[in-house]
Amino acid sequence: MPTPVPRPEVAVGAVCVRDGRLLVVRRGRGVAVGRWSLPGGRVEPGEALTAAVRRELREETGLDVAVGPLCGIAERIGDRTHYVILDYWATAVGDVSAGDDAADVAWVDRAGLATLDLVDGLWAFLDDHGVFDRM
Repeated sequence: MPTPVPRPEVAVGAVCVRDGRLLVVRRGRGVAVGRWSLPGGRVEPGEALTAAVRRELREETGLDVAVGPLCGIAERIGDRTHYVILDYWATAVGDVSAGDDAADVAWVDRAGLATLDLVDGLWAFLDDHGVFDRM
Protein backbone atom coordinates (compact mmCIF):
# COMPACT_ATOMS: atom_id res chain seq x y z
CA MET A 1 0.00 0.00 0.00
CA PRO A 2 1.47 3.42 -0.92
CA THR A 3 2.35 5.88 1.83
CA PRO A 4 -0.42 8.47 2.16
CA VAL A 5 0.34 12.15 1.64
CA PRO A 6 0.50 13.85 5.05
CA ARG A 7 -1.99 16.40 6.32
CA PRO A 8 -1.62 19.79 4.59
CA GLU A 9 0.77 22.30 6.12
CA VAL A 10 0.11 26.04 6.05
CA ALA A 11 2.85 28.16 4.52
CA VAL A 12 3.20 31.79 3.49
CA GLY A 13 5.02 33.59 0.74
CA ALA A 14 5.74 37.16 -0.28
CA VAL A 15 5.16 38.81 -3.63
CA CYS A 16 7.57 41.75 -3.61
CA VAL A 17 7.80 43.90 -6.74
CA ARG A 18 10.25 46.80 -6.84
CA ASP A 19 11.17 48.90 -9.88
CA GLY A 20 9.58 46.39 -12.26
CA ARG A 21 11.38 43.40 -10.76
CA LEU A 22 10.15 40.50 -8.62
CA LEU A 23 12.04 39.18 -5.58
CA VAL A 24 12.78 35.46 -5.93
CA VAL A 25 14.91 32.96 -4.03
CA ARG A 26 16.68 29.80 -5.16
CA ARG A 27 15.79 27.07 -2.69
CA GLY A 28 18.78 25.87 -0.66
CA ARG A 29 17.01 23.04 1.14
CA GLY A 30 13.65 21.39 1.59
CA VAL A 31 11.20 20.98 -1.26
CA ALA A 32 12.41 22.00 -4.75
CA VAL A 33 16.08 22.50 -3.86
CA GLY A 34 17.88 24.49 -6.56
CA ARG A 35 14.70 25.89 -8.11
CA TRP A 36 13.51 29.50 -7.91
CA SER A 37 10.38 30.54 -6.03
CA LEU A 38 8.82 33.31 -4.03
CA PRO A 39 10.41 33.70 -0.61
CA GLY A 40 8.44 32.12 2.20
CA GLY A 41 7.95 29.03 4.29
CA ARG A 42 5.94 27.25 6.95
CA VAL A 43 3.86 29.03 9.56
CA GLU A 44 5.03 28.16 13.08
CA PRO A 45 2.48 27.04 15.69
CA GLY A 46 0.79 30.07 17.24
CA GLU A 47 2.31 32.45 14.69
CA ALA A 48 0.14 35.00 12.90
CA LEU A 49 0.27 34.78 9.10
CA THR A 50 1.70 38.28 8.60
CA ALA A 51 4.31 37.66 11.30
CA ALA A 52 5.32 34.48 9.46
CA VAL A 53 5.75 36.45 6.21
CA ARG A 54 8.00 39.00 7.96
CA ARG A 55 10.03 36.27 9.69
CA GLU A 56 10.50 34.18 6.56
CA LEU A 57 11.56 37.19 4.47
CA ARG A 58 14.08 38.26 7.09
CA GLU A 59 15.46 34.70 7.34
CA GLU A 60 15.67 34.08 3.59
CA THR A 61 16.59 37.50 2.24
CA GLY A 62 17.67 39.74 5.11
CA LEU A 63 14.86 42.14 4.19
CA ASP A 64 12.29 43.74 6.40
CA VAL A 65 8.88 43.95 4.76
CA ALA A 66 5.56 45.65 5.18
CA VAL A 67 2.95 42.97 4.56
CA GLY A 68 -0.02 43.95 2.42
CA PRO A 69 -3.17 42.11 1.39
CA LEU A 70 -3.42 38.54 0.22
CA CYS A 71 -2.28 38.15 -3.40
CA GLY A 72 -3.45 34.56 -3.85
CA ILE A 73 -3.39 30.99 -2.61
CA ALA A 74 -1.27 28.21 -4.08
CA GLU A 75 -1.46 24.52 -3.31
CA ARG A 76 1.47 22.18 -3.85
CA ILE A 77 0.95 18.43 -3.47
CA GLY A 78 3.89 16.08 -3.90
CA ASP A 79 4.53 12.43 -3.18
CA ARG A 80 5.22 13.14 0.50
CA THR A 81 4.18 16.78 0.91
CA HIS A 82 1.06 18.92 0.81
CA TYR A 83 1.33 22.68 1.30
CA VAL A 84 -1.35 25.35 1.24
CA ILE A 85 0.56 28.59 0.59
CA LEU A 86 -0.94 32.01 1.25
CA ASP A 87 1.03 34.53 -0.79
CA TYR A 88 0.86 38.16 0.35
CA TRP A 89 1.80 41.36 -1.41
CA ALA A 90 4.75 42.85 0.46
CA THR A 91 6.92 45.94 0.23
CA ALA A 92 10.59 45.24 0.92
CA VAL A 93 13.01 47.64 2.57
CA GLY A 94 16.80 47.49 2.15
CA ASP A 95 19.18 45.27 0.22
CA VAL A 96 18.96 41.49 -0.07
CA SER A 97 21.35 38.77 1.04
CA ALA A 98 20.73 35.02 0.89
CA GLY A 99 19.81 33.61 4.29
CA ASP A 100 19.42 30.18 5.86
CA ASP A 101 17.01 28.46 3.45
CA ALA A 102 17.98 30.35 0.29
CA ALA A 103 20.97 29.48 -1.89
CA ASP A 104 20.56 32.76 -3.78
CA VAL A 105 18.29 35.80 -3.91
CA ALA A 106 17.58 38.05 -6.89
CA TRP A 107 15.37 40.83 -8.18
CA VAL A 108 14.37 39.82 -11.72
CA ASP A 109 12.25 41.32 -14.45
CA ARG A 110 9.82 39.23 -16.49
CA ALA A 111 12.42 38.38 -19.14
CA GLY A 112 14.89 37.27 -16.46
CA LEU A 113 12.22 35.25 -14.70
CA ALA A 114 11.57 33.34 -17.93
CA THR A 115 15.20 32.11 -17.89
CA LEU A 116 15.07 30.67 -14.36
CA ASP A 117 14.18 27.12 -13.31
CA LEU A 118 11.00 28.06 -11.43
CA VAL A 119 9.10 25.82 -9.05
CA ASP A 120 6.12 24.12 -10.66
CA GLY A 121 3.12 26.40 -11.07
CA LEU A 122 4.87 29.68 -10.20
CA TRP A 123 4.64 31.28 -13.66
CA ALA A 124 0.91 30.49 -13.89
CA PHE A 125 0.34 31.82 -10.35
CA LEU A 126 2.08 35.11 -11.19
CA ASP A 127 0.07 35.43 -14.40
CA ASP A 128 -3.27 34.49 -12.81
CA HIS A 129 -2.84 36.93 -9.90
CA GLY A 130 -1.80 40.04 -11.83
CA VAL A 131 1.81 40.07 -10.71
CA PHE A 132 3.11 40.61 -14.23
CA ASP A 133 0.90 43.70 -14.50
CA ARG A 134 2.94 45.25 -11.67
CA MET A 135 6.31 44.42 -13.22
